[in-house]
This record gives sequence, C-alpha cells and structure tokens, in this order.
Amino acid sequence: MQKELLKKDFYFDLPPELIAQDPLADRSSSRLLVLDKETGTIAHRVFTDIVTYLHEGDCLVLNNTKVIPARLMGTKAQTGAAIEALLLKRRENDIWETLVKPGKKAKKGTVINFGSGLLTGTVIDVVDEGNRLIQFHYEGIFEEVLDRLGEMPLPPYITHKLTDKSRYQTVYAKYDGSAAAPTAGLHFTEELLKRVQEKGVKIAYVTLHVGLGTFRPVKEENLLNHHMHSEFYQVTQEAADTINSTKQAGGRVICVGTTSCRTIESAASDEGRVLAGSADTEIFIYPGYQFKVLDNLITNFHLPESTLIMLVSALAGREHVLHAYQEAVRERYRFFSFGDAMFIQ
Repeated sequence: MQKELLKKDFYFDLPPELIAQDPLADRSSSRLLVLDKETGTIAHRVFTDIVTYLHEGDCLVLNNTKVIPARLMGTKAQTGAAIEALLLKRRENDIWETLVKPGKKAKKGTVINFGSGLLTGTVIDVVDEGNRLIQFHYEGIFEEVLDRLGEMPLPPYITHKLTDKSRYQTVYAKYDGSAAAPTAGLHFTEELLKRVQEKGVKIAYVTLHVGLGTFRPVKEENLLNHHMHSEFYQVTQEAADTINSTKQAGGRVICVGTTSCRTIESAASDEGRVLAGSADTEIFIYPGYQFKVLDNLITNFHLPESTLIMLVSALAGREHVLHAYQEAVRERYRFFSFGDAMFIQ
C-alpha cells in the first residue's frame, strides 16, 4: 500500500524576490540547473547548453498551444461597475466558459461591455465552481476583436505589466486555446531549435490547451483527495509515430514542460505506445506514478505545494527535487513562468 502523500511534503521556502517578474531580453540566456534523477547530483549551466545534453536519436516533445489574450476588462451595462472576465474554454461558437470577477455582479442575464461596446457579453448560465457561460456579440472576427481588447492572462504572482505579448508565447505556438503559457518552452529560440535538429534530435509537436487550473492551489492536505482540472489535448498521427519510433530505436523521449508530459502520458497505452487522437485529460502525476513514455524533462521551477512540483518529484524523487530547489534558492535562480529552467536527466 502506498504511503500517504501530504501537501506539506512538497513545501519549500522561496524568497519573494526570486520570482521573475519580467522575461530576459534573450530567451535562451536563462540559467539551467541539471539534475540527475538517479543520483541527485546537480550541475549549473546556461540554457543553450541543453544541446550538449541531447543526443542523436532522441525526441523532443513540444506543446504548440497558443495563449490567447484571454483577460478582458469591461463594465456592467446596467450600472457601469468594473468587471473582469477571463476566457477559460470555448464551449461552442461564441459561448465561452469564463471566470468573472467580482462574480456576485455577474448573475444570469447580466450584460457586460468591453472596449466601448466593440464586444458585449451576456451571462447565460452559472456552471461548475461558479464559472460563467458568456455569449459574446461583436462584428467581424472574434480573434481579431480579442487581440485588440484582451490582455495576456499572466499568473497572479507576476505583478509587472507585459509590454510585448509575444514574450508570453513560445516561438512555435500555433493553435489558439490556452489561458497560460507552457513556460518551459519559452527558453527556446528558433536558432536553438535548429541546432537541436542539426544534432539529429527529432521534434514531435503535441497540443494541450493549458487551463487556469494550472495555478489553482492544492487545497486537500491528502493528495489523493485532490481533483485535477480538465484540459483538452491532441496528438497527431505524425507526433505519435515520431515518439513511438524513438522508443523503439532506444532513443529517449524528452518532454519540454509538464504539459507535454501530461499529454503523452494521457495518450499512452498501458504498453507505452502513444496513440493519436484528442480528448480531455485530468491526469494527476505524483510520486508513485510509473511513467509509460517520458524519459527526461525540461521544466521551469514550480510553486511550493503545487501539482507541478509533485509531477517533477514523481520523475526525480521528492528528496532529490527539494534538494535541487534549495540549491536553486541558494544560487539565486529566477523562479516560475519567466524564470530559469531545469533539466531532469
């Protein structure tokens, strides 16, 4: 029987000044902590050194989701009161599931104006966890209106305003749908990816639209009682074939970010073959989980007691991970979305 896993087992002390508030001028110039998952040994490098850790015949798995400028600031049509809507998931056509603040002002039938009426929304229902279904009305193309009016939905721990929207987007972002960036991928430039491929490393693109639940704190003390939010993923036949042929030939499958990891582990059969297709996943990976496909992981530094540090601990062991995090704090690494990276080999 598995030992009880508690939220507090994944706590570490983080000085607030180590939370990166702005992206670096050069994406690939961040630092890279390399952790050996078997021995726990640590090396300090820079991110461009990742090329030396990747070998011919390996496969790098990237999440090509695109963050939409999902935060809309509006006013209540009836009273003019300020109201904020965060787009979480498109339900159908122009109906979106949203997180509205303050929620008590957004009862069924409430009309919200955005951008002096360029976009209006009507609350048509209240659903799970108090989220609102909003029917939007506009002229033209929704994505273009959103691009004009919306802001990037930066995580709550980033207080600085982002001047360049593209910096909260990977260089290979392709399919609209995320409320947050797959941040491990932010370190790659096109030039660095070219160098990776020139070394004989294959690249497989998968899609997982990151939901806001990625920032939702774990409330249950016993992890087994925590319920993961649902996220949509898609794996093409080409990506599945690339990953499966890599495994078959004895190469390593290296995921860039926890979202790529959750995608291929969700799409894998019990025998460890990745199957093409799309679905919603609620997979929760924590210590004791047996990885079916993933061998190594490139990731950022995560929040204390978060599902993401639990996933990383499932791969490298809780003690190794917490020791590496303590070392990162001591060495003044930059943490979270715009922070430095870690390679678990």
